[in-house]
Amino acid sequence: MKKIEIIPAIDLIEGKCVRLSQGDYSQKTVYNEHPLEVAKMFEGAGIRRLHLVDLDGAKAKRIVNYKVLETIASKTGLVIDFGGGLQSDDDLRIAFECGAAMVTGGSIAVKDRETFLYWLERYGPEKIILGADAKERKIAVSGWQEVSELPILEFIESYTSRGIRKVISTDIARDGMLTGPSTELYQEILEQFPSLELIASGGIASMKDILELEEMAVPGVITGKAIYEGKIKLEEIEIYNSSRL
Repeated sequence: MKKIEIIPAIDLIEGKCVRLSQGDYSQKTVYNEHPLEVAKMFEGAGIRRLHLVDLDGAKAKRIVNYKVLETIASKTGLVIDFGGGLQSDDDLRIAFECGAAMVTGGSIAVKDRETFLYWLERYGPEKIILGADAKERKIAVSGWQEVSELPILEFIESYTSRGIRKVISTDIARDGMLTGPSTELYQEILEQFPSLELIASGGIASMKDILELEEMAVPGVITGKAIYEGKIKLEEIEIYNSSRL
């Protein structure tokens, strides 16, 4: 059985490492004022990839925390996927110039399909990730401030048919709540799109949750709050990664 890739998240507001609960900006916890320190801790535990989210950008609808991206990319060897507020060709250029290996587009894929498909064609499916974040199976956008009427499976299908291979899917109701992942949703996605590089996100509370997703053959998982709250220790991730080499 192929091991699942564990991808820690750093969410940024005002350049600080924070977590929200269910995407609510009023339910914000600041975990560290120096995201680079956090990224280096992850790298020190043998982690290779980082999910970096510009929450200020998601609200402002343009890239904001690019300096933090640049600092982490230049001072660690982490492979960074970056998202939040990427709405224009210029935003994308800045993200890649500042060291992102991949970018995630969610709102743009809903609101401006033509631009997102252009990015996919220009940069290729290895660099462009579809953000499929949902509340009650309906796609949510703009830092989860708006919920559309678009069913998640329909949304994913509309892009896999055009070449998307990587999808990050967050169940918003579970995000930051430590209530366990949305396994039924991920099962459905994988059944419908078996070759998809699906990354599950939201609700992870323990290594047991991660192993459950591995059993389901989910390729990757993002976890944030569980690490920051000590529910998953970096030593556990390090042991897991080294035991599966």
